[in-house]
Amino acid sequence: MPSRFLDPEQAKKHAEHRFDFGRKSLGGKVVLVPGGVGGLGAAITALLLQDGALPVVGYRSQRGRALAFQQKMQDLYGGPITLVEGDIQDPAVRERYLQAALDVKGDLYGLVALPGDPARVKADELDGAALAASFKANYEAPVLLARAAAGIMSQKATKGAIVLFSSMQGVHPFEGSLAYAGPKAALIQAGLILAKEYGGATDIRVNVVAPGATTAGMARASIDSGKYDAYVEHGVIPRFGKPEDVAKVVRLLLEPDGYLTGQVITVDGGLTLRRDRLP
Repeated sequence: MPSRFLDPEQAKKHAEHRFDFGRKSLGGKVVLVPGGVGGLGAAITALLLQDGALPVVGYRSQRGRALAFQQKMQDLYGGPITLVEGDIQDPAVRERYLQAALDVKGDLYGLVALPGDPARVKADELDGAALAASFKANYEAPVLLARAAAGIMSQKATKGAIVLFSSMQGVHPFEGSLAYAGPKAALIQAGLILAKEYGGATDIRVNVVAPGATTAGMARASIDSGKYDAYVEHGVIPRFGKPEDVAKVVRLLLEPDGYLTGQVITVDGGLTLRRDRLP
């Protein structure tokens, strides 16, 4: 006797080699993208627009820059962008972000939480205040926003997706990165816990992306300084990462009816695998 959880129509289609990959499967779905105005967020927002999604893009400040971004993206990729301002370290701002997303259609399908701080503190200057500031920006704020978003999705029975952002330093030990990497590593564990708590029948998928040396986002300053040149020169990685590389992974994790949750995907061209090859 076949399983009662097996869909006979679906099984018949598969037997006939007819598969449903969907086109513009994010069409009409509201995705909240804090930090979506610059760096990696811009590429993610562009891809969401191409797929017919309704991005609600959060930015910390500089409204004029955000409005110019909104107009440029809509001209290039079509579709409306809703803007919302404020720093998600503030609980009231987190509530405002979520309400802005709900105001679009009364529902929230996805969250891509990009904000953070590079926490560039010299090892001999690292103290409790610096660690606390990094923890608040790189762990507390995105985790609390993700938990609140998951709560809304669960309450509305929305089978949604959440993507948190760590870093290659959060999955691999890099000297001198304690202030930044510690909270980013903790964020990975939080993502796994949320995936466990909101998975199963609730089907809210929570995953983590860990970008490497990418020419947009927090790594751009280090690339500009030449810090990562040796990795390309010695063949550790074939090139620096592009924002499109990260955006395509995020899009995969946002796929409706997806089957990935509780995963950490490191988008670094293999840098953390071959770092020991440097002379």
